[in-house]
Amino acid sequence: MPDDPQHSSTPPIALFPTAPATPVRIVLADDNPVVRAGLTALLSGRADITVVAEAADGREAYEAASRHRPDVILLDVRMPGVDGISALPYLVPIAPVLMLTYSGEPETVQEALRRGADGYLVHGEFTADQLVVAVRDTAQGRTHLTPTAAGALLLQLRDANAHADPHLPLPAQPIPLKGLSQLQPSMAQSSSSDRSRFQLSAREAEIMDLIASGMTNQQIAAACFISEKTVKNHINRIFAKLHSTSRSEAAAKWLGTAPSSGRGVG
Repeated sequence: MPDDPQHSSTPPIALFPTAPATPVRIVLADDNPVVRAGLTALLSGRADITVVAEAADGREAYEAASRHRPDVILLDVRMPGVDGISALPYLVPIAPVLMLTYSGEPETVQEALRRGADGYLVHGEFTADQLVVAVRDTAQGRTHLTPTAAGALLLQLRDANAHADPHLPLPAQPIPLKGLSQLQPSMAQSSSSDRSRFQLSAREAEIMDLIASGMTNQQIAAACFISEKTVKNHINRIFAKLHSTSRSEAAAKWLGTAPSSGRGVG
């Protein structure tokens, strides 16, 4: 198949391949027609993405998704009739759902993820290019969370840990989120002993998980309620412990996808 010359202008993704061979087909659900029109124009302007249908509420989204069988569903939260949260259980069996909304309340984010959303983007916290990357990655089973959503998830995890039995060891990867387990197939299979050899602190392990999910230093800082300088200091220590010189190399080792070099990691 000849190369598409338009692909040459597609910005690269740091950790993963960029455009898939066939266009990513999108169903877009938002009750605001201006928002829908803007998003449709933005996404359809990419050679490897096409919006196959628009919807104004959860019911229309379900009908459109059932008819078109898209690769990704972009879903708002607050819509008249059937809202996005109510529609989620009906949509996730059809296609990965990426929440795209102004609603950043922790309870809303947590409920959306609990009901199977594969990612959560809050308007105002991402650029147009980042949205395009998130759409492509969602189609490939990788999760994107903007800082507000990531903060809500971490808040839920911290609350769960605070109420856990202190006599029981905490799991090495306490993230009960389908989308994150799809980041790499081997991620869910990585045992605590596999990661314990790196000797990362709890905070360093938390930051390494966020690096592996594709977050920038700014997003990690917002999610963990620390400064970007502190994030950089943690990353320097993480790189030293993982014997890595880049984010992609560290992520591959952390996820267990790096080829064996025969060198032990102390």
